[in-house]
Amino acid sequence: MNTRAEEYAGLSVALTTPFRNGQVDYPALQAQVDFQVEAGATCVCPVGTTGESPTLSHEEHERVVKAVVEAAAGRVKVMAGSGSNSTEEALRLTRWAAKSGSDAALVVAPYYNKPNQDGILAHFKALAEAVDIPICVYNIPGRTAKNIEPETILRMAEMPNIKMVKEATGSMDQASQILAGSDLTVLSGDDSLTLPLLAIGGRGVISVVGNIFPKDVIAMISAFEAGDMQAARRWHHKLFPLCREMLGLSTNPIPIKAAMKVLGRDTGELRMPLTPLSADQEASLRATLAAYGAC
Repeated sequence: MNTRAEEYAGLSVALTTPFRNGQVDYPALQAQVDFQVEAGATCVCPVGTTGESPTLSHEEHERVVKAVVEAAAGRVKVMAGSGSNSTEEALRLTRWAAKSGSDAALVVAPYYNKPNQDGILAHFKALAEAVDIPICVYNIPGRTAKNIEPETILRMAEMPNIKMVKEATGSMDQASQILAGSDLTVLSGDDSLTLPLLAIGGRGVISVVGNIFPKDVIAMISAFEAGDMQAARRWHHKLFPLCREMLGLSTNPIPIKAAMKVLGRDTGELRMPLTPLSADQEASLRATLAAYGAC
């Protein structure tokens, strides 16, 4: 398949940022990267939504990116989150991603200030011209309050350095329009929609569930790539209740951090204003994980 960033096909994992007593837990972060390398992930994505980037200081953000690059040590690709609603700040973060040795930058649409489509295009153009590493456009209007319209993404595709889209609109029509009109590599931003997106030409997922079950997500993608739709659907149907029941409990990354705590892989600690699951929600989570066969 002729896609612009085929080397990012497969599973990329939106890493959580582990905390212990209010500080970033760097040994736990190293263990997370090792876990993904051993599972066979294509790429890890630190300091995105799942990585609680809004509550990391600038110094922490930069140190986490550097720590993940060092932990990866070339064994797995690193796509660092570097978006902001300020173009100047996004430029600084994206330049840092490149300087630190990240393989690519994951750039969310400018949020809160709601620029028009020309403003969004100008924002990404400034970033694409500032660095040599590939840029993945992260479109998640549920978080940013502004959709990057497919026509705008097709205009972005004229920039050689914009190579990927993390598609989290939930719209197969929008994804289809991008896939039909460009050679951009489209990655799912919703775990539950990975298989449908693959079916229309998507090349993988930037996954939350992959933090705990990377091999299962890889198995689903591999089955699809091998043309075994029956196996791919079987994996999708196994993963789907987990996506729906676990990730639907509360705002990401609250449920995934709680699941990692249950599985002994994280303290579960969050930064305010995010707060832990209630006792009832945690009981529901444990039941979902047990039904999945995880505990």
